[in-house]
Amino acid sequence: MPNLFSRQSLRVAAVVGPGLLLLFVIAATRMSAQQKVPFQNGIPVAPTGLAKRPLPDKPVEFDTAEGQNIRVVAVTRALEYPWSIAFLPDGGMLVTERAGRMRIIRNGTLDPQPIAGLPKSRWALESGLPGAVHGYMDIALHPKFAENRLVYLSYTKPMDDQGGTAAVARGKWDGKAMTDVRDIFVLPPRTGAAVRLAFGRDNTLYLTTSGDGAQDPNSLGGKVLRLNDDGTVPKDNPFVGKAGARPEVFTLGHRSSLGLAMHPGTGEMWLNENGPNGGDEINILKAGKNYGWPLVSYGRQYTGPWQSEIPGHQGFEPPIVYWVPSIAVSGMAFYTGDRFPKWKGDVFVGSLRTGEIPGTGHLERILFNEKMEEMRREALLRELRQRIRDVRQGPDGLLYLLTDEKAGAVLRIEPAEARN
Repeated sequence: MPNLFSRQSLRVAAVVGPGLLLLFVIAATRMSAQQKVPFQNGIPVAPTGLAKRPLPDKPVEFDTAEGQNIRVVAVTRALEYPWSIAFLPDGGMLVTERAGRMRIIRNGTLDPQPIAGLPKSRWALESGLPGAVHGYMDIALHPKFAENRLVYLSYTKPMDDQGGTAAVARGKWDGKAMTDVRDIFVLPPRTGAAVRLAFGRDNTLYLTTSGDGAQDPNSLGGKVLRLNDDGTVPKDNPFVGKAGARPEVFTLGHRSSLGLAMHPGTGEMWLNENGPNGGDEINILKAGKNYGWPLVSYGRQYTGPWQSEIPGHQGFEPPIVYWVPSIAVSGMAFYTGDRFPKWKGDVFVGSLRTGEIPGTGHLERILFNEKMEEMRREALLRELRQRIRDVRQGPDGLLYLLTDEKAGAVLRIEPAEARN
């Protein structure tokens, strides 16, 4: 704060007199005063005035920017912190819950019994709190699921002496339970955290990791890994045979990646990742490339300073979309259906919260041109005040969302004119 009794302020005093000078000093002091906020583990404690709002009891209709009005319907409200959803060929939906359960929804009804045959996991703390452990995370069906019935699950694997680590398990779905389940890939201790899964066009499996070592090719933290469908390493991975690098690594320099999806037209793998306080990104993955974290970022550290003094992403692969402030981006889907013709080709991502304020999660729609350059974006469902963990297109051409809440739900977005 500048010195209120500088030569300039003394000249003001001579003109306005002692009474008005006192008012001037008080006003200046008040204008410069900053609130002190509490911190926990180096992160500001978030305000809760908008958080934990229940979903409406009935379907809700919303206007949208493209004049394509929608209705939001709760398929089920009986899930605890759901994380991912996958659609079976018979119309069923598999859903994971953080607490170590996989559930199935048939004909709009949630089976009360969790699916048997799956591994134990470790999870801790409410979603969104510092230090939360995810437990069960992503589900991916093998591209040839109709033939081999293989289902892939990422989860936090308990470790007796070191808490837990991320792992990927694979098993067969027999229509009622999982069988022949085994781990095909286990990350080193304290590596991985949130792990998204997606299959490429060549049937290789991509998975995201977080943690330390994002710039070190010999570490598995802060990377996207590429594996064969049995967990082995593809021979054409970019770091195979290179000294000082792990052969599983496909790209490096990532922070916390919570969305992963293959572009249905190009076959490119798209990823979204959380920055710190700002700087969330969507990236198109290119083999062997470095995406910059923690050396470059459009975000600030949680304590206030910029994460990086380097402007933009000079020297690294730049994002095609970024957010300031952060929306805590999570989940991603390319819309290819016909039920929302004005949204065809758009990308949808979930938001867990905006600007570090709980209760501000929503869905975002991003329109790209034919060169995949961003044209505009739209925030949807802000009024529901839910943490949106995942977004997927269903086989019926509708959009399905998961709310990452203790009283979590599967939400279906349908055209407003549709009637059941």
